[in-house]
Amino acid sequence: MFRNQFASLLLAPALLAGSALAQGSNPSSAMNPFFGSVTANAASDDILRLSLDSAIAQGLRNNLGLKEAEAGELDLHGQKNVALQYFLPNIVLSGGTGVHQNNLESVGFNQGTVKKFASLLGMGSIAGFSPITKDDLTQGNIYYSQMLFSGPVIAAFKGATAAEKAAHFQVTQARGEVVQQVATAYLHAIASASEVSNAQALVRQAQLLAADAHMKHIAGVAAHLDDLRAQVELKAREQQLTAAENAYEKDLILLKREIGLAPAQKIELTDPAPYAELATQTPAEVLDVALKNRQDYQKVQNQTVEMKAIHLAYRVQRLPSLSFNGYYGTATVNGAGTRGNFAAIGSVSMPIFREAGQRGDEEASRAQLQATQAQLADLRTAIEYQVRSALLDVSATHQLVQVARSNVELASRTVSDEADRVSAGVDDNLPLVTAQASLASAESNLVDSLYQYNVAKLLLARSTGLLETTYRDYLGN
Repeated sequence: MFRNQFASLLLAPALLAGSALAQGSNPSSAMNPFFGSVTANAASDDILRLSLDSAIAQGLRNNLGLKEAEAGELDLHGQKNVALQYFLPNIVLSGGTGVHQNNLESVGFNQGTVKKFASLLGMGSIAGFSPITKDDLTQGNIYYSQMLFSGPVIAAFKGATAAEKAAHFQVTQARGEVVQQVATAYLHAIASASEVSNAQALVRQAQLLAADAHMKHIAGVAAHLDDLRAQVELKAREQQLTAAENAYEKDLILLKREIGLAPAQKIELTDPAPYAELATQTPAEVLDVALKNRQDYQKVQNQTVEMKAIHLAYRVQRLPSLSFNGYYGTATVNGAGTRGNFAAIGSVSMPIFREAGQRGDEEASRAQLQATQAQLADLRTAIEYQVRSALLDVSATHQLVQVARSNVELASRTVSDEADRVSAGVDDNLPLVTAQASLASAESNLVDSLYQYNVAKLLLARSTGLLETTYRDYLGN
C-alpha cells in the first residue's frame, strides 16, 4: 500500500531536480533553455536603450530556463501539500432529499414471504399488501478520517519538504545562470561593437591613405604600386568592417533572444566595456564563501536529506499504522421524525509477510542515498576545482589585458612614425600598410582580452554562488 501511495511522491522530486546548469556550445534553447525566453512584447519602432542592469532584469523576468525552474519549484510545492494532506483530517459532508420507490419483490419479499410472516405472528393474513412502496427520505451525513501515526507518511512529508528546499535552490541557481548568460551575451555584444568602431576607424584611415597615394601617383611623385597597394588595403578594411557589423547584429539578436525581446526590436547598448581590477583573493577564502553560498551545493545537500527520508520510509514500513474513522448521520422518512446514527472506529494495521519486498525497497533506497552522498562529496571537490580554475583565469586574462594595451600603444606609435616617413617621402607606403595591419590586430586582441577578462570575473563570481548580487562589484562600473 505504501509503495503505491508514496513511492511516486518521494521519488518524483529527485527526478525533477534537474541536471547541473551549464552553458552549452550551441546557443539554442533546444540544447539549453537559458538561451531561450518568453517574448514579452511585440517589436516597436522606438529604439530601446539597454544597460547591462536592465538587460539582466529583463532576463530574470522572461528567460525560459528560469521559468522552467520556477515551474519545477511550484510542482514540488504542490507535492509537499499532497504529502501534508495525509496528516490532516479528512472531513466530508453529504446530504440529500428525495422520493424513493422500492419493489420488495425484487429483493425476495413477495406475497408468499408475507403470508409466512403473518402466520408466524398469528395474524392470519395482511389485507391490501403491496410490494411497491414509496417514501420521502431526507438525510445528512458527516464523515471523518485521520491518519494518527504512520512511519512512511512521516518520512514522505520530510522527503517532500527537503525536495521543495532543493527546488528553491534550483531556482536560485537558475537566476545565477541567467545573470551569467545575459551578462556574457551583453559583454560579447559590447566587444563586437568595439570591433565595429575599430573597423570603421581603420576604414577611414585606409580611405585617407588611398586618396593620398592616388594624388601622389597622379602628381608623379609616387609609384603606381603604392596606389594599388593603398586600394587593396582599403578593400580589406571594408571587408573587415562588413564582417564586424554582421557579427555585432547577430550578437544583438542572441541577446534579445535570451531576455525576451522581439528579434525585430531595435536596441542600443548604453554601457561601455567595463574594466576593474579585483583585489587579491586566495583559493581558501573563495572556497569558504562558495561552500556557504553555492546553490547547487545546498541543493544536493537537501537532496541527500530527501534520499535519507526515502530510505527511512522504506525501513519503517514494518511499523504499525494507526488511523481513526467515524461518521454521524441523520435521516427523516416520510416526516416521521429524525433519527441519528454514528460510528467511531480506531484501526491498527501492520504488514505481516512482505519481508522480501520491504528488504528490496530498503536496499534500493540505500543505494540511491549512497549515490547522492557520493555526488555531494564529488561536488565539493568540483567546487574547489572551479574556484581555483576561475582564479587562474582571472589572473591570466588580466595579464593578457595589460599586454594587449601595451601592444596597442606600440602599434599606434609605429603607425604614427611610418605615416611621418611616408609624408616626408623617405619611404613608400608598404611599411605603413603593415603597421596599420598590426594596429588592427592589436586593437582586436585588446577587445578580445578585455572580454575574456570580464567573463573570467563573472565565472569567479559564479563560483562563489553570489553572482546575482555581486556581478557589478566584479565587473566594475
